[in-house]
Amino acid sequence: MVKKATTKKAATQKTAPKKTDAKKIESPAILPDDKQKIIEEFAQKKGDTGSPEVQVALLTHKIYKLSDHLGINKKDNHSRRGLLKVIAKRRRILNYLGKLDEKRYKVLIGKLGLKK
Repeated sequence: MVKKATTKKAATQKTAPKKTDAKKIESPAILPDDKQKIIEEFAQKKGDTGSPEVQVALLTHKIYKLSDHLGINKKDNHSRRGLLKVIAKRRRILNYLGKLDEKRYKVLIGKLGLKK
């Protein structure tokens, strides 16, 4: 008589959850509709997409989306590095705007709800 071999691994193995069960995660990228609304709100004149106000507003939106992403994916260090780069870029543009025109700077940080 031949004895069947049972493995401990097979007895203790649990089924992993399917990937379709996970929450659907939004992309940290800015959607075109959101981008257009931000540009219209912060533009200095019609067709303005490059003023410091517009740039800071777009970067702030991107920072919020990346922060939400990192709240869900705590170990995503590549996105964390990208977030730090975006924050540094926003800080440089805000410093430039503060030196250029302090009134515009204060209005912008008030609209966006930023500190300092």
